[in-house]
Amino acid sequence: MTASTPSSQPPSSVHISWAQKIVLHELKKLSCGKMMIQLPQGEKVILGKADSAEVGACMTIQDENFFRRIILAADIGLCESYMAGEWDSPDLAAVIGFFIKNIEQTPGMSGSTQRTMALGVFRLIDRVGHLLRPNTKKTVRLNIAEHYDVSNEFFQLFLDPSLMYSSGRWEGCQTLAEAQYAKNQALCRHLQLKPTDHLLEIGTGWGGFALHAVREYGCRVTTLTISQAQYELAQKRIKEAGLAEKITVKLEDFRDHQGTYDKCVSIEMMEALGHRYLPDFCQCVSRLLKPQGIAAFQYITCPDSRYEAFRRGVDFIQKHIFPGSLLLSINRVNEQMTKAGKFQCHRLEEFGLDYAKTLAAWAESFEKNLPAIKAMGFNDVFIRKWRLYFRYCEAAFAHRNIGVVQAVYVRPNNRECI
Repeated sequence: MTASTPSSQPPSSVHISWAQKIVLHELKKLSCGKMMIQLPQGEKVILGKADSAEVGACMTIQDENFFRRIILAADIGLCESYMAGEWDSPDLAAVIGFFIKNIEQTPGMSGSTQRTMALGVFRLIDRVGHLLRPNTKKTVRLNIAEHYDVSNEFFQLFLDPSLMYSSGRWEGCQTLAEAQYAKNQALCRHLQLKPTDHLLEIGTGWGGFALHAVREYGCRVTTLTISQAQYELAQKRIKEAGLAEKITVKLEDFRDHQGTYDKCVSIEMMEALGHRYLPDFCQCVSRLLKPQGIAAFQYITCPDSRYEAFRRGVDFIQKHIFPGSLLLSINRVNEQMTKAGKFQCHRLEEFGLDYAKTLAAWAESFEKNLPAIKAMGFNDVFIRKWRLYFRYCEAAFAHRNIGVVQAVYVRPNNRECI
């Protein structure tokens, strides 16, 4: 049994729109997991395994426009409908998780190979919009600014004191701050940092990793960013820490940078490159890194088997959160690093479940600080968008639909790398 309607349904005289009929017809095909939907007219429909003992997800649809959005934009329509307040759920991650469980049966969902003429008829428009925002040197600054230059104060409300905006590593850790410290330590160990090293960081963030590397290992750091807001706060934090002589922050595209470095690190910046510009990144790393140098990257991954589907599509995150972005596949990165500078992957560690926990921690802090966020002037659509962003990504990592890795790259015959 894959879908059912409880007997407590309203009289058949209740009007049901054509849009609702079409969407429910498609949703009732989903067979994994369990979700209860309360329709605008009060009727309750159970999707998936109706006779399952699991609690399952639940959502309440308040507006008939929900169904029209699904027909027009599939999973993006689902998310935009939530942003507009047309549906709600006590557990957003569970709702997204239900659809992830059914990804191979959910036409129009990012990463799915299934297609139907009934749902997502306007997805081509979203795809064209995404393609019009490639990460050229000019456009990439606009793409980055749209997310990271929202407000430094806003990010400080949900990040830990290090201001690391990337997955922590939670093994043996109790707090987000501890997990972020452990993540930074792992990367430093992968890099085999020592006081004589000059480290290049591509993607400064707010300076958290550079500060950590210098405090813990005494190396020099040159760090690159194209976010004006991040540049200003990173400079301020480094100056306040008394480490301006050790850390140089440059407001510069990595493609324009010149220099020679012992080590190179990049933490969740590579996803912003898109398919077209990953080769440029790998070539720059090859050009800037000494022959015996070590590169360590932390990046978010999609399954190798779904990379082409991700590359051809566009989802809620790409449209509303990180314009111009694309999740990488491990094979794609390894291939480009080999082509660019004969690099080989020396070590790879995956910890996607840690990202689910990191996102849950951010979401909790976000909700705790809602009064302060509202006081900054952010409206309900913005708040619902960010709430969904956290839970959407949490579900994707929790169900291993996507992952995150720390990967170490060296050239052959590097006897210094252990």
